[in-house]
Amino acid sequence: MSQTKNFDYIIVGAGSAGCVLANRLSEDPAVRVCLIEAGKKDTSLMVRMPAGLANLLPEENPQNWGFWTAPQKHMNDRKLFWPRGRGWGGSSSINGMIYIRGHASDYDQWRQSGLRGWGYEDVLPYFRRSEGLEGCEDAFHGADGPLKISESPMSSPVYDAFVQAGVDAGYPVTKDFNGAQQEGFGPYQRNIHNGERWSSSFAYLRPALKRKNLTVVSTALVSRVIFRGGRARGVETVAKRGATAEAIYAESEIILCAGAVQSPQILQLSGIGPADQIRKLGITSIVDLPGVGANMQDHLDVSIIHEMTKPLSAYSQQSGLKKFAVGLKYMMSKSGPGADNFLQAGAFLKTREGLACPDIQLHLVNAMMLDHGQTEIKRDGFTVHACQLRPQSKGTIGLASSDPFDHPVIDPNYLSAEEDISVLREAVKMVRDICGQNALSSLRGDEFLPGESVRTDDEIDAFIRARGETIYHPVGTVHMGIHDDAPLDGELQVRGVERLRVVDASVMPTLVGGNTNAPTIMIAEKAADMIRGIAAPEPQSVAVAD
Repeated sequence: MSQTKNFDYIIVGAGSAGCVLANRLSEDPAVRVCLIEAGKKDTSLMVRMPAGLANLLPEENPQNWGFWTAPQKHMNDRKLFWPRGRGWGGSSSINGMIYIRGHASDYDQWRQSGLRGWGYEDVLPYFRRSEGLEGCEDAFHGADGPLKISESPMSSPVYDAFVQAGVDAGYPVTKDFNGAQQEGFGPYQRNIHNGERWSSSFAYLRPALKRKNLTVVSTALVSRVIFRGGRARGVETVAKRGATAEAIYAESEIILCAGAVQSPQILQLSGIGPADQIRKLGITSIVDLPGVGANMQDHLDVSIIHEMTKPLSAYSQQSGLKKFAVGLKYMMSKSGPGADNFLQAGAFLKTREGLACPDIQLHLVNAMMLDHGQTEIKRDGFTVHACQLRPQSKGTIGLASSDPFDHPVIDPNYLSAEEDISVLREAVKMVRDICGQNALSSLRGDEFLPGESVRTDDEIDAFIRARGETIYHPVGTVHMGIHDDAPLDGELQVRGVERLRVVDASVMPTLVGGNTNAPTIMIAEKAADMIRGIAAPEPQSVAVAD
């Protein structure tokens, strides 16, 4: 094993959280920061071009880890595909570029569980600090932050028709899902700036690269954390199977930012996790923390797909030889269909009266999108993704072997709770009602999925089990909490060892009601202050609707 020089901080993973920490910690010129990433630099045009999204999701793409779940008992024993980002920017370099924070009550629930400093009024200043929403600064939004956000232009008639269909079906309109009211139909805010995907790499990492105290090590897989006397001292990295391992050491802290799948994997490989399972694989147990890899939550999604009667979808804009024209225009001006993610509108709705906040989210895709875009459908259409925001089902991440190159065992345990399938069943019915409104009649073609043959509750349930997929929001696998069964405390420090933290989506104790990229970036902004000993900003009180 060879050894490199020491650093003050080692950050494992150049994803959404890791890029934030690399920037914020290296602001202090007196500290030496090392950021380690298993993937490569994000130089691909498909990453920078918003319309390149569909090319990033397939398993064979090098920007994608291409995980698969274990067979899902309640979903016909299917193995589900789990795209996760690999390379600079992590999943923020392959996601749908939707900027959503979740509902204020999500964070208030964290605070009510005993996690002081994690309520909505506590975290709102960090959301505002990170955010650069074009042309807007108010009580909810920041205009000068590094994470550039733009309002959807609603550039296709299908988006306005979808919102109007929601109104006709009896639902409210909201112009800002991240403002005072989440519930309703409206446009999405997007991580797109000047026609480019604005990932955490572009927002945070690249501006910091000029600093001499920041070192970025790419294509290096962290195989384990090195401990000495109960203290995290360094990490071991390996470039490929069979290669010589290299040790990199930290004087102050090691911070795992490898995501909800690989942060628990690295901890377990290092002897931190359920001791009985770790020992069976020949790994020495350092701290018995059964919560590492447990508490996994994710948004399960079903797609209601319609053909479109007019050539207005992504298919007609980009099919055949048009792809070359789209690419050329994009490279010349960062404009045209190449600058669009085709996800400009959506909704947050309640499936029944009496709920404190919305329990389903809709994403309208101006395309017929099936199987994460891996199955090409050569016709015009639109897709409504419907996901349950607060599932009761919980799963696990566990080691398949002691080899760090083996993917871990991912078992989300989808639909193990009866409540989950009942909510999704109602969501399908609601979407069908919305799509049946007159506002969409001039664009709506035949229903492609579920199809006219699927009508009864049992048939809808069978459709959900056969076609449900992740919408890419796993969290909770190294969650924080005030009790000893939580692997982390409220400062995101790993219990039972010193100088080791986790900062990424895995730390969330419960899944927020929306896309998880913006909350992950917020968590990293807050963690940076914790690590540097900077006092948190004053809580900001705002009025928020249920």
